[in-house]
Amino acid sequence: TAYHEGGHALVASALRHTDPVTKVTILPRGRALGYTMVLPTDDKYSTTRNELLDQLAYALGGRVAEELVFHDPTTGASNDIEKATAIARKMITQYGMSERVGAIKLGQSQGEVFLGRDMGHQRDYSEDVAAIIDDETKKFLAAAHQEAFDILEENRDVLDSLVLALLERETLDKAEVAEVFVPLRR
Repeated sequence: TAYHEGGHALVASALRHTDPVTKVTILPRGRALGYTMVLPTDDKYSTTRNELLDQLAYALGGRVAEELVFHDPTTGASNDIEKATAIARKMITQYGMSERVGAIKLGQSQGEVFLGRDMGHQRDYSEDVAAIIDDETKKFLAAAHQEAFDILEENRDVLDSLVLALLERETLDKAEVAEVFVPLRR
C-alpha cells in the first residue's frame, strides 16, 4: 500500500499539469487501503488536454509502482484503472481530444437505459468506430503507463524515501510530502 500510494503521489508531483499533493496516507478508509489527495489551488472551470493526460499518468502511478517494485501488481489498482479508462474514453468520445477520431461527440449521454447498455450512455456509432475508440483508449493508457514508469524509475530513490516516511508516520501532509520530494526530478 505504501508503494502504491507513493507511486500516485510521486507521479502527481513530478508532472507539470497536476494539482499539488496535499495528503498521502496508508491508513485504510472504506474499501481503500490508503489514498493520495491532490487538490487544486484555484477554482477550475475547465480542464486542458495536458491536465487530463497527466491525470491518466497519476491514476496509473500506484499500479506502475507495484509493477516496478514487486513485479507483481495487485487488485488494489482496479478502481484506478476504471477511473483512468473512463477519463481516456471521455477524452475520445466527448471532448474531441483524439487526433485520430477528431472533434466529434460519440454516444448519447441522455437516452433511455436499455438492457446491455451503460447507464445513461447509448451508442450511436458503428462497430468499426467502437474498435477505434478502444484502440485510442489503449494508446492513451499505454502512454500514461509509460510516463508513470519513466518518472518512478528515474525517482526510485525518492519513492523509497517516501515509503519509509509513510511506514513510519502512516499519514503525510502537504509540507511533509514536499520535504520528502525536495530531490524529486520532475
